[in-house]
Amino acid sequence: MVEHSGPGPFSGEAWARNAVAYETIRSMPFNAELAAGTLRQDRFRHYIVQDAHYLVGFGRALSLAAAKAPDPDGIVQFSAAAQEAIVVERALHGGFFRDYGIGPETFAATPLTPACDHYVNYLLATAYAEPFPVVCAALLPCFWIYKEVGDDIFARAQPDNPYRAWIDTYAGADFAEAVAAMIAATDRAAEDVTAGQRARMHHAFTQATRLEWMFWDSAYRDAAWPL
Repeated sequence: MVEHSGPGPFSGEAWARNAVAYETIRSMPFNAELAAGTLRQDRFRHYIVQDAHYLVGFGRALSLAAAKAPDPDGIVQFSAAAQEAIVVERALHGGFFRDYGIGPETFAATPLTPACDHYVNYLLATAYAEPFPVVCAALLPCFWIYKEVGDDIFARAQPDNPYRAWIDTYAGADFAEAVAAMIAATDRAAEDVTAGQRARMHHAFTQATRLEWMFWDSAYRDAAWPL
């Protein structure tokens, strides 16, 4: 296992700037009820279908980050992360899909919600148009916030929680290693940026953090397109 020293100058500052937003995410009704095991199944079903759609876009954005990585290690890291998003986490979704009777046709016929569509397109637009350090900053909140939320829920969830498979995935050692690697990669990318690029990195981190909140809030409210 690769040793990581924890958040560096950029990531530590980015997290501190968004600490209030994280606390809002941690304590929002969706995550509070998920931890208690009382989250309504239809709300989690909405979430898991949209999350499966999201991960396809997230995997594409990670692949674009791999193409922009400045060194071979970065290419390998981001390519592996894209594979992880598509293969490993899809296996987690597959278990819930079987439990809820969601087949391929139902999944394919379910459109992306406004929150999911916005988040996916934000990440893809950033991955296409922005330099590598800004792309890293936009991708980092999905890793880091899920890790922190997963750990928090794991610490207070009962063993018979119906969402235990989800909790165990994001509180697990493998995911923790991937998150630490992503934090380290983002801090390395921030080392030689200009002041303007650093400001764009912070904007990207904050924007993705907001979209994390919107994604969970949308699932809780079963939000759909108004027209």
